[in-house]
Formats: sequence, C-alpha cells, structure tokens
Amino acid sequence: MIERGAKAPSLPGDWPVHPDPVLALNGMGSFDWDLDSGRLHLDDQGHEVLDLRPGEYDGVAHSLSSRLPPNEASRLDAVVSKALKTGAENYGTYFRVRRHDGSLRWTHAQGYIRRDEAGRPRRIFGIVRDATEELADKTTPRERTREAVSGDERRRRTSIVQRVTAALAHARTVQDVIDVLEDTRGLLHTGAAGLVMGLVEAGRINLVWRGPVGGDMPDATLLRTDSPYPMSEVVRTLKPRFVESPEEFSSAYPLLWQRFGHLGITAGAYLPLIAQARPIGALGLLYHDKFGFSQEERDLLVALSSSIGQSLQRAMFFEQEKDLAESLQQAMLPRTIPEVPGAEVAVRYRSAALGRDIGGDWYDVIPLPGDRVGVVIGDVQGHDTHAAAVMGQLRIVLRAYAMEGHSPAALMARASVFLHELDTERFATCLYAEVDLATGIAQLVRAGHLDPLLRHADGACRRLPVEGGLPLGLSAEFDQLAYPVGIMELDPGETLLLCTDGLVEKPGGDLDDGMQNLTALVDTGPGDLAGLADRLCVAADELSGRDDVALLLLRRRGVDAPQSGGRLQQHIEPGDPDAFHEARHMIRAAVHAWGAAERTDEIELVAGELITNSLTHTEGPAIVTLRVLTGLDRRLRVEVEDGSSALPRRRDAGDIGVSGRGLLLVDRMADVWGVESRGSGKCVWGEFVVPRRE
Repeated sequence: MIERGAKAPSLPGDWPVHPDPVLALNGMGSFDWDLDSGRLHLDDQGHEVLDLRPGEYDGVAHSLSSRLPPNEASRLDAVVSKALKTGAENYGTYFRVRRHDGSLRWTHAQGYIRRDEAGRPRRIFGIVRDATEELADKTTPRERTREAVSGDERRRRTSIVQRVTAALAHARTVQDVIDVLEDTRGLLHTGAAGLVMGLVEAGRINLVWRGPVGGDMPDATLLRTDSPYPMSEVVRTLKPRFVESPEEFSSAYPLLWQRFGHLGITAGAYLPLIAQARPIGALGLLYHDKFGFSQEERDLLVALSSSIGQSLQRAMFFEQEKDLAESLQQAMLPRTIPEVPGAEVAVRYRSAALGRDIGGDWYDVIPLPGDRVGVVIGDVQGHDTHAAAVMGQLRIVLRAYAMEGHSPAALMARASVFLHELDTERFATCLYAEVDLATGIAQLVRAGHLDPLLRHADGACRRLPVEGGLPLGLSAEFDQLAYPVGIMELDPGETLLLCTDGLVEKPGGDLDDGMQNLTALVDTGPGDLAGLADRLCVAADELSGRDDVALLLLRRRGVDAPQSGGRLQQHIEPGDPDAFHEARHMIRAAVHAWGAAERTDEIELVAGELITNSLTHTEGPAIVTLRVLTGLDRRLRVEVEDGSSALPRRRDAGDIGVSGRGLLLVDRMADVWGVESRGSGKCVWGEFVVPRRE
C-alpha cells in the first residue's frame, strides 16, 4: 500500500508529483499514473481533493472508482479511454466525488498522456482540483463553459508544455534549464511575448535569464524579495500572480509599469518556482494583446512552473555536488609537481564536461634516490566522490611504496592488495614507470591501463606495447599479483606520454583507433612540452568531453657527458621470494632490451647464484645491479652487494655435495668475475662480453 506522500514507481523523465505549495494553495493536487502497472500515485493535495484518508488508498487506479457515483465513474472511464485510443495528447473532464459525509464534490482532472516511440500510451500525469466554487451555479459539467479556445489551440499549448517538460527532465545544470527554455522558445510559443527567470540567492532574486520583448527585458538584474515587484511578491507569498490588464499592471505595480508600459504589454503571469516547500526562484511571462487568463491556461502555467522548479532544484543540487567533488579531487591530486633534475615534466587534468560525473583519474611524479624518478597515471572505476576518495588513497599508497624502495612490480602488487582490502568494490587501472635519468633505462608496469606512447627527439611518435596484468584490486581478488616488467631506453630528447582513456575514447568508437589518432596528434604536435600538453587537452574536449582526462609527459633532457649504456638496480629483502623472482625477470627483460638475448640464460643464472649466496650467507638485504659498460668491448656487468665483509671463497663440492658449486658456476659462465669491498660490506660481480648495438 502506498502511504500519503510516498513516492510511486516512476519512469525516466518524471513529472514532479511531490507536494507543491503552489498547487496546495490553489486547491490542486497532482497525480502520476503508470499505465503498465496500473498504479496511480497521488500527492498529499490529491488525497485531500478526493477526500481520501491516510491508508485508505492502496495506490491502484481502479480502486478509486469506489469513491465516484457509478455514472460518474463510467463517464470518467469513457473520457480517458477515448483519449488513449484516439492518440490524444491530453484530456480534461469534470466529475463528482462522494465524500465521507455523503455529499458530492465537483472535481476537475486534467491529464497529459505520455507515449513511447511506437505511440503506445505508457503514462498519464496531471492535476486534479476542487471545482466546487466554479460549478456552484451549474448542474452538469457540460453547462460550464471552458473559454473560447479551440481544440487545436488547446492541444498546441498542451503539446508545448509537454515538450518543455520532457526536455527539462534531461537538464543537469542551471544553464541546461535556461537553454531548454531559451533554445526551444517553447514558452514564447504559448503566446508570451517575453519572459524573465530569477533565482533566489541570499534574500535577493538574481535575474539569470531574460527572453525577448523587442529587446532586453527592461527590469533590474537584482531584486530584493521585499521590493514592490511581482517577481518578489510571488517569492514571498508562494502564490502565482496573474495580471490581466494594463490598468491592473499600472495600479498594482506602478514602478514596473513605468519601465515597460511603453512596450505594449497587456498582461503578465508571474509564477513562483518552488522545491521542497521553499521558493528557489520565479518566472515571469509578459503578453501582447491578451486580456485575462482562462482556468485551463492557469493550470498549464502552474503545472509548468512546478516542473521548472523541480528541474532547477535538481540542477542546483547537481552543481553543488559537482563543486564539492571537484574540490575533493583537486585536493587529492598533487598541488605542485617537483623539479626533476635531468627531466622536463608537464601534467594536465581536465574534469568531465557532464556535471558531477567526475572520475578517479590521477597522476603523480615521485623523485627517487640515484637520479631516478617514478611517474604514475591511473583511473579508479566510477564517476563520483567515492572514486575520487579511493583515488586519493591509492596515490598516497603508491608514492609511499615507491619511496620505500620497492621494485615496480612489487609496488603494483602491494597497491592491488591495498585496494582489495579497502571497504570498496572499485578497481583501478594504473601505469607506473621508473626512469633512471642518468642512463635512460625505464622499467614499466601496467595494471589494465593504456599503453604509453614514446615520442622520439625528431617528433615521431609510436605506441609502446607493455605486457600488463589485471587492474588493481582484481589481481588481488584472483590471486594474480605477478606483474611483468617492461624495459626500455629513454634517450635524451625523447618523451614518455602517459594518459587516461578520456584522451582516446570516443562514444561508440574503437580504442585502438583512438590510440592511433592520439599518436598522430603527438606526432604533429608542437615541440614544446607544455604546448603539446595543451593541444592534447583541447583535442580531448573536441573528442567528447564526457570523461575525465589525466595526462603526464616526461622528457629526458640531453646531457653533454657520455653515459654508460644503461643501469638497473633492485633491493631484495631476505625471505621475500617474490622480490627474487622479480629481479630475475628484470634482468632477463633488460638483457633482451639491450640487444644481448643470446647470453640471457647465462647472465640470469649467474645473477641468481650471486643473489642466493648473498641471502643465504648474510642477514641483511641484497642489492642487485645490472649495467652496461662501454669501452674496447661492450660488456654487461652483474653486481650483488650486501652488508657482510666476509669474502666468498670457491670450494670443492665433491661428488655428492649439495652446495659449493655456485662460484664454480659463476667462474664457468662469466667472462670475468671478482669481489670488491664496499664500505663495511662487499660486492660480487661478473661481466659478460656482448655484441655492440648498431
């Protein structure tokens, strides 16, 4: 059972059926009838008009027939059925309702029929009002004249109101509401020569939109609510004001009449815009060659003002939430981007054009020891404040893990576990790149995110494929936390581009096509990094503007001194098998990237033995470094450093020994190897001659 004032099941584009003081003060109620389910919702005023007590009405339309005399119920049913079958857009009729004291009350219902694309009636919304006074001297509804308005004109006006109401259902911002009223000019087609709308702000009425009356509306742009103007009056009283003649205008509002009496205005309708029982604005319509308003015209205008009021309230709530969400998101993003010696960085963020639908896109730049820098781009699932909050937590966690010295793969796995353990069902895509600016070696890890782009020093751009894993949160959910690490070399003058999907995705378009278009834009873009970032943001706005965009550009600066061919380094804690496997994977990937694939197995095997020896015979962590040495020969050097001063020694394992073969293996595989003292510890290294790269 639907209680009084409860919200009924509804369809998209709701006609407002909430209690409305304007309707209440005029003895009117509103109804919303879902023809598919048969349920008819009445607001509180509708219950009063039909003399229904709390809990008496069960929300089903046909149960209302018991409140009508049999002949009245049959006639009302015939009127509605005819309108539905003939394709009419509306109907209106008088009928009598039997009250609880046994007396009959004249009532009038005006219904507006909504049909689907196939023309089938789906819903009726409208107004029901007490007609006792207007029919006090009549015995039948047919004896009541309905003003000299033709059926075609009545249908035209009703159609305009329906069209404007339907368009308002899609308005998201105050400007959208204004655009609906202004662009379609539907209200002017009702016969109004001009109109003005104002919003109540801090005890004043701010006129935010004016319609034509042969030019600008000659009225103030800011009114006090206690000023002697009809706009102020309807805000104070919550009652519509219909001025039906020039004489009434000049006598009731002399100050206003002085300002536009010369424009030929003969009548005006001023309507309060109300939401949740409080005035949020007012609407004024001015007419030429019109004297008086019929009851039907008044009903239409009051109903339309109710719809506009509800739309404005939604729009203002929408904009408030959007402002709050954007403030939250901006607070979660880095306030400033740190200076990175050896690199130039440009970042951009653009929020979605559609209202409060902000996303969880983010970027970050993390300076690291040893001439390294970490850059992050990511996107949390969803477009709301919760996505922004999750984004802020992820950004902080990733930064903390990076600064603690975790490898890129371990950093991503830990972030996935963190997100999985949060009280949220959201996941996030992410791309992390750690770049050694001294050597240009970059390690990239991708968690369900877009591939990065690489722009060469000559401007040519290409997509940089990076093997990826599952998005953050999902990889922990499905226990697939092993993220592969991609290795590439960033030469001086080259630019790494990381972005979110708002820069490439077009509604209904293919993602690969979007990546190709972005590559072409970067390829022909300006050489200046900031200029390139700005151009890409403009392109994103032209693409659709329907999604957030985060963009990060990192360009390695040129250096004068010769550099070694590359260097990678990773810390491995005791008892961390994942770090050991990640180090071997990093070494294998780097050897391939540096053009020494034929010696990959040897280098990986030697590195594994040196790491194992260090972790087995010492108590602290091991630091593994892989570097390229240039000279007469091109060599790859593997170094494993630990905090123990005890030097390794080669010994004979015997025929059945299970240990003692490690250094023998190193001696056989490496072209040369040795041990160096490093402070209180030592470094064991091995070198491998590899072909020179062209």
